[in-house]
Formats: sequence, structure tokens, C-alpha cells
Amino acid sequence: MPQKEVCPRGYQQVSSTEQHDASVHLRSSASSKTQFDFSFETVRQNLFRVTFASPDHPIAPYPSVQKPETNLKNVNVSVKSDVSSKTIEIAGVTARVEWEHTPVVSLSWTGSEKPLHRDLPLRSYVADSTGVASYSVHDRTALHVGLGEKSAPMDLSGRTFQLSATDCFGYDVYNTDPLYKHIPLLVKATPEGCVALFSTTHGRGSWSVGAEIDGLWGHFKVYRQDYGGLEQYMMVGKNIQEIVHSYAELVGFPLRVPRWAYGYISGGYKYTMLDDPPAHLALLDFAEKLKEHGIPCSAHQMSSGYSIAQVEPKVRNVFTWNNSRFPDPEDWIKKMHKHGIRLITNIKPFLLASHPDFQKLIDSNGFFKDPETNEPGYMQLWSAGGATGGEGCHIDFTSKEAFDWWYKGCQSLKAVGIDGMWNDNNEYTLPNDDWKLCLDDAMVSADAKKATDNSVGSWGRAMHTELMGKSSHDALLDMEPKNRPFVLTRSATAGTMRYSASTWSGDNVTSWESMKGANALSLNAGMSLLQCEGHDIGGFEGPQPSPELLLRWIQLGCVSARFAINCFKTSPDNNEVGEVIEPFMYPEITPLVRDTIKRRYEMLPYIYSMGLESHMSATPPQRWIGWGYESDPEVWTKVLKAGDEQFWFGDSILVGGVYKAGVTVANVYLPRKTSDQFDYGYVNMNAPYNYLASGQWAEITSEWRESIPLIAKVGGAIPVGKNVHTRVPGDDTDASQGVEELDDYRGVEVFPPQGTSHGNVFSNTWYEDDGISQKPATSSYTLIYSSTDEKVLIDFTRDEKSGFKPAWKELDIILHNGDERRVFSNSGQEVVAKGVDSRGRSVYTLKA
Repeated sequence: MPQKEVCPRGYQQVSSTEQHDASVHLRSSASSKTQFDFSFETVRQNLFRVTFASPDHPIAPYPSVQKPETNLKNVNVSVKSDVSSKTIEIAGVTARVEWEHTPVVSLSWTGSEKPLHRDLPLRSYVADSTGVASYSVHDRTALHVGLGEKSAPMDLSGRTFQLSATDCFGYDVYNTDPLYKHIPLLVKATPEGCVALFSTTHGRGSWSVGAEIDGLWGHFKVYRQDYGGLEQYMMVGKNIQEIVHSYAELVGFPLRVPRWAYGYISGGYKYTMLDDPPAHLALLDFAEKLKEHGIPCSAHQMSSGYSIAQVEPKVRNVFTWNNSRFPDPEDWIKKMHKHGIRLITNIKPFLLASHPDFQKLIDSNGFFKDPETNEPGYMQLWSAGGATGGEGCHIDFTSKEAFDWWYKGCQSLKAVGIDGMWNDNNEYTLPNDDWKLCLDDAMVSADAKKATDNSVGSWGRAMHTELMGKSSHDALLDMEPKNRPFVLTRSATAGTMRYSASTWSGDNVTSWESMKGANALSLNAGMSLLQCEGHDIGGFEGPQPSPELLLRWIQLGCVSARFAINCFKTSPDNNEVGEVIEPFMYPEITPLVRDTIKRRYEMLPYIYSMGLESHMSATPPQRWIGWGYESDPEVWTKVLKAGDEQFWFGDSILVGGVYKAGVTVANVYLPRKTSDQFDYGYVNMNAPYNYLASGQWAEITSEWRESIPLIAKVGGAIPVGKNVHTRVPGDDTDASQGVEELDDYRGVEVFPPQGTSHGNVFSNTWYEDDGISQKPATSSYTLIYSSTDEKVLIDFTRDEKSGFKPAWKELDIILHNGDERRVFSNSGQEVVAKGVDSRGRSVYTLKA
């Protein structure tokens, strides 16, 4: 895109701006092309809104968030003004706007001379062709994270990224850009504090995070937006956790995810593409094999082969069934449900010209329109197998008829028993920004429809990713209003996750490097509120993983938010059906795979509780190693800012990894708190079960047939249940009725200090509900413990005032391997020694 920067000057306050308001409204000097309005508003005590727009550079008509109401109640605000600046002090934050030349916003802690953020003087806000750009000073020592999903490492500093989304089949996890998500949220983090910049447009752009250097301007960051004016929110926080929470308050907290979606989700393109045996029998056979091998499975992702036409052209027709492969979908789904396996169907937002409803959508303005031909926007589309496709059109979700057609299509799948929708290939990689939108959908407000430009570019093609999510979500919710809709989405915007419960990193490849780099993707995704996120275990494309790589990947995946094995492995000999990865594909490691997956099911109370916390507080299950340890200088070193080798899984488990074949030792850093509170360190959850001091790099032995490094924080707790697929009281859905085991056991693995806790106590709370309700009753359970050299003292509290009562009554207290102390209740509850379990751990039962 040609660079045509124009930097407006000569700003004056607009007369309506009151001197003592916690806001600024400026207008540049008059010019036929460069007169811009600039505004800075204090919305909340740590949230500010900036706009930079003109009549021919308007704010995006369909932003990803609606402007929140200003709320400064009970907050002390101090405002000082002069002729060319205004300083606003609020809740310990000082915001200063200067406009002698161009508007320059600075944010800092009150009393500090070092800004957390500062716009680049003389080049802060510029018009650039049809879009705008915003320049700011770059701190080369800071950590930069966010942007939804970007190539590894986690630290985005020193790189440039496209703000767009694309179908990047077989991408390089360390180099490919863009990937699948479009979330213009950039967080700058330092030990002194954090600032986030978030643009609300769905349009394309870029972020250069200190990648550009200029002799005149020095080191800077620049956000470029291809279309329209700028609407940007600035958030200030002491740490990333505060930023993520503030961002969730702005765009919406993550949805409650059904409990079953945290179990093993199987998949594989091959299954639904089979004609001999037909796909429905092949999938039932797969379910039987899982049962035979004792491997629990909660759901299966149905790839799009179920909708491939039976006659030429044999391409995908979304919302239809191939009746040779699935002669009776409803009966087949009931049989899968009897195995306790839910079905998630793949649906894609485009139609090839051979689709039976193609003309219907043309007649109802359901596709984008090419203004040069006044015909639908035709393009080449992938449809089946390896690079098989044809000419067709993407659905325009601003069309009421198209939105409703999609809604009804989702309901048709739900009506035969499908449990969730898999919104796939929804990046909207359209070839022409000048294509026109229909704009008669009720989702688009009347004011927005007044926009003179109805082109894809101005409105932003990513808005269709969001509206597709809403149509799928609403279709499910309206059919089962009491239950949580489950929509899995490949692409995402800031607003998409208001409708989609889960996502993944798309079509990765099989390699040790791909497995490693995916950790960084998960961490940035979590900080962007994509918190039930994961990867295709073993690799979607590429060669089959070796037994060692597959087991390592499963070990790592079982301590991540989402655990799914899904692939489409093309080859010169088989480019239509592909091969699959199955958990029992290597008999020599099948028992180890089974035990690892069963351990994930055992940990579901811990994992599911993190999901509920995500909904309540926006805290991601997977977290950067410096999350909560910002005062430790080591976490700010380059190797740990990379985020690709280790992470926190909840509050209690530090996860390391092994990322090369034949390696049996991992180097793991154990972060340290530098507060006045005593730091008790860590304990190895695997042999030799040793205690480890914090603030050091530790070599952890990790044989590939045993485990990756899993380190528990002393004072932590992991609630556990049965190591099989279980049914929770209150979940009466069909697939749940197919689950034999009731969720009627609960234990808690605890990690007291090696000796005395010096009078300190450790408190851990987890949450439970029925796992399926849209508006559930949620109960909480708190275990408090301390220790001496001879005993572990506990207090356990149930808060079931909500009305939810689980099936389990008693609680097992499980000590670390080798800990031979006795357990006693501080409150006099009966504690009975249960013995030593199969892992060599002493277990005590707290009686109901």
C-alpha cells in the first residue's frame, strides 16, 4: 500500500470542551483534506478513549465493542489545564495531553517521571491514504504481548505484524504472518506497570512493534489502519492480570465452556471422507476402539466430508448430508451419544456454485456484490481433499436473509442431534475490499447503516467472522435456552468470543519446533481472552509424528486449556482422504497415551474450575511464567519472555517441556516472589519427587516414557476426580446419559512445605457447577492447610448456598509422594487414613 502520510497541525480546543472536564476535544487547522477531530476521554479510572477522525476518515461503523458509559463515580479526579495541554490525575494515574504541535498523550503513575506510554511528538496521529496511523515511543526493554495469535516467540517486540486473518494451512509457527486471528490488542508490560492499546475496527492494518527505526524519530511503534478513523482504548494496570481484566470489562468476559469440552476431543478429516467402509461405520468403529483401549473421549470433531455431494461435482455443500456415508444421521448420532461422545460439525461460510441453495442466496442478496459487475463477488474456494475447489461466494452476514439462512442451517444440524458447531475457514480472505455489503441485518444499527461507504474494506471483513459466530451461537441457544451453546471457531475478532466458547491455532504441522512454538501462541491467545484455546496434537499437516513426539505432545496437551487430536495429513498417494493420528496408532506406547489422557480426566475438576475462573475474572488457564512474579528480574530475560518452553497451568502447576528427540533433561526456571512473605519454593511432581528452591534454573529429569516436567508450587492444591469420563448431576443431555460413571469422587493433591510452614497457611479455592447450564448455580470449595514437621493441618469449607450440590460427599487429602506426615482437621472433622495409592502417595479421607 502506498504511504501517503499527512500530519494535521494547528490544533485548537473545540469550544464545547469544558476546562475542568476529564477529557479533551481538539480540531486541527482548516484544510480541504487534513482537518481532523481528536478526542481524549477518561472513561473509567484506568480506561481512556482516543479518537482521530475526519469526514472522509470516519470511525468504523461497526466497531468490535460499543462505547461504554463513562463511570467516574466515587473516584477523585484532578484536572489542570493551560493553553496547549491538560493534565488529568485519577486513581494514581496521570494522563497528560499536549497539543502545541500534534496531540501527544502520555500515561504514567502519578509522581513518576517515567511514562508508561507516550505518543511520538510531532508524528503522533497521521492520515495515511484511506486510513490512519498512530505513532508512539518504543521501550526496547519492555515485553509486548497480545494481538490474539501471532507467531512465536511470545514477545512481539522488534517485529511487524499484519492485522488480518488468513487460511495459512501448514504454517511455520515461528515465521508465518498473518495467522488466523484478528485482534488489535497490544499490551506493553514492564516491572513498573503495563499499558494496552486496543483498536475497535474490524478492518485490516498492521502493528510495527519497534521494528522500524529512524534517525530523526528514533525507536518507535506504529499502528497502521487501512481504512477510516481511529477509535482506540488505552488501559493502564500494575500487571498483565489487571490489563486482561480491564480488557474483559470492555469487550466481554469469556463464555462459560461446557465441562465436556475440556475432555479429549478426537478428530480427523479421513473419517468423514470414507466410502468403504462408510463414514458412519468407521466412526462407530473408532468409538469402539477407544472403549477397547480404555481411552476416555468426550467429543468428536466431524470434518466436512459428511457434507460432500454424492454426485459430481463432489464438493462440499454446507448443511447437507452425504447419505451414502451417513444414511441415517439421527440414528448414528444416537449411537455415538451412547458412547458418551458428542459431535461437533464442521461448517464453512461460503457456497460453491453447485450448492442447492446458491441461487437462493443470490436472489436474497446473501453474497457480497462486485460494484464493477453488479454481480455476486465470485472467488476461488477450497472445498474438498487436497486443493480441490471451484468458484463460489462468501456469505455476507450483514444480509438478514443470509444471517437467517445460516441460523436455520445450524438448527437443522442441531435438530438431528449435533451438539456443537465448528465454525471453520472463517478468516474471510476476500480478494476485493471494494465489494459491497447488503447491510439489512438487524445486527447492524440504523446509525451505522447511514455510513456512505458500504464497502468490505471500510466496515472490515473480520466483522463477518463475528456475525457468523453470533448466528451459530444464537441458533443453538434458541433451541436449547437452558444449555450453553458450544461454538468452536478457527478465526476470531475481539467480539467473536462473545459467541464462540473455544478456538485453536489452526492447521499446524508435525514437528518438534511446531509443538514448542505453540506454547507462545497459547500465552498470547490467553492474554487476548482466547482462553479455551489449544492446538491440533501431533500436527494437522505434515508427516506422522514419531511415537516419541506424539507422546511428548500428548503429555504437553493434557496440561493445556483445550486437548484435541485432529489432522488432515495429505500425501502424494492420498490427497483426498488423508491419514489420521489415533491415540492407539502405536501399540508400544498406547498404555502410556491412555494413562496420560486418563490423568487429564482425573484433573478435570482443576481444569474446569480454571474455566469458570476465566469466565468470572478473565484469568487465563495458561499463563506466562512471570504472571504474578513481575518482581523477579529473571522473568524479564529474553529466554523467558519468549514463552515457548514453560508456562503456568493455573496457580499450582508449572509446566516445562522437552522439545527435541532423545532429550531426557529439561532446564526449567522456578520464579521467585520478592515480597516480605516467605517463599516456600516448589516440589517435583515426578520422580525423584524432590523439593526445589525458587529463584533458580533447575535441571529436571524427564524421560519421554514418563512425563514432561511438572512442578507444583508449595502451598498449591489440585482438586481431582475419577480418571474416566464422568457425568455431573444436572447434565441430562443425551450424550451425558451415555456416560456410565458418575462424578462422585473428589480428592485434593496438596503440597505442604517439607517441614513447618512457620505459622503461615495456604488457601486454595475451586469452583463447580453442573457443567452445562447457561445460567448455572455455582458452588465453591476452599481448602486451607498448614504444616509442622509431624503433621498437616487442614480446614475445609463448602459454600453451596447457590443450590448446586455435587455427587461427591467425602474429600480425600492426597499428600506428595514421600510425605509420611499425618493429616488432621483443625475443625475437628473426622480424618481417616486411607493408605498409600498406586503412585506411592499417602491418602487421608475427610469424612462428610
